[in-house]
Amino acid sequence: MTFACQKPHTTVLIIPTGIGAAMGGYAGDALPIARTLAGVTDRLITHPNVLNGAQLYWPMPNAYYVEGYGLDQFAAGRWSLNPVHQNAIGLVIDQGMEAELRWRHLQAADAARATLGLDVKAHVVTDMPLGVTLKTAESGASWGTLANPGSLLRAAERLIKEAKVQAIAVVARFPADEASEALNANRQGNGVDLLAGAEAVISHLVVRTFKIPCAHAPALAPLPLDTEVSPRSAAEEVGYTFLSCVLAGLSRAPQFASAESGAKSGARSGAIWADDVDAVILPETAFGGAAVMSLAQRAAQVIAVRENTTAMAVTPKDLGIPAIAVNTYLEAVGVIAAYKAGVAHSALMPRIPPLPKIPASRSLPDPSFTLSGQPL
Repeated sequence: MTFACQKPHTTVLIIPTGIGAAMGGYAGDALPIARTLAGVTDRLITHPNVLNGAQLYWPMPNAYYVEGYGLDQFAAGRWSLNPVHQNAIGLVIDQGMEAELRWRHLQAADAARATLGLDVKAHVVTDMPLGVTLKTAESGASWGTLANPGSLLRAAERLIKEAKVQAIAVVARFPADEASEALNANRQGNGVDLLAGAEAVISHLVVRTFKIPCAHAPALAPLPLDTEVSPRSAAEEVGYTFLSCVLAGLSRAPQFASAESGAKSGARSGAIWADDVDAVILPETAFGGAAVMSLAQRAAQVIAVRENTTAMAVTPKDLGIPAIAVNTYLEAVGVIAAYKAGVAHSALMPRIPPLPKIPASRSLPDPSFTLSGQPL
């Protein structure tokens, strides 16, 4: 419950993509975390890697679907998040996709229009194949490149100008043969999602250029049946496309506004800024990203989850970030609930540490000032 005298409690949930997170490194397997947090915080800001589950998704009225580059800009205080009722969505389809696979994705878009009532305005096929390549860093994290990024931007620009769309969904053909070993490992619940890093490159490029919501769905040839697929990866086994969750997420994704444009036009009612964030939650070893570095400099609680291991090794201690260390997301939920109740989380522990003492200052106070700070 939020009383009129209190501001809405706002939580940012980050599970970086392509780093092999034990929870959130597979097919929408962080959705239960997001759903639970959305039940205790008033506003949950998170990114597509957390909410996308291929054919599976879950509507949460108080969850904000924010692409990673946009999340970084928001956390730095450069952009605000402006809630919407519905976005008009444009669909970019990679020319490098086979005709049958293209039709599967167009059918998914039609299904979203007819069954979910989403406003998918138009689609554009890129004028050149996007040419996605997949890479792996020494740390084990995934990334990727595009051979023809200009083709992606031209397609997005046409949708924005001609169809007046407010969000962009991209479907690019991914080289499954290149990723077969890593993809099979991920299906078994091991290793890093090799597709995720390249997906981030695609969406970052569109958001950085046009400042509108964007998310990506990889196009892959149908996967052969595997009876040993991990439950955490099973969402990607139940259809021909991963587009459904992307369209659902983009339909309510908040729009971005820069600090400069907001100052000129006046703050939009309901706009969310970085200073509104009360808590940020992420895996303990994944503290190198721009968003957490920015939010840690503000008044937000920083919560590090130990059991969500990753391929990274950057901890809050390494960066000098004061953080509340918890073992599980269940404990993180408890920290949020305690904060909302006005209870210090340390009071819920068996032993409360001694009250710290600030040493007395050696210098005497200026006798010309009273305790109120007003001159005598």
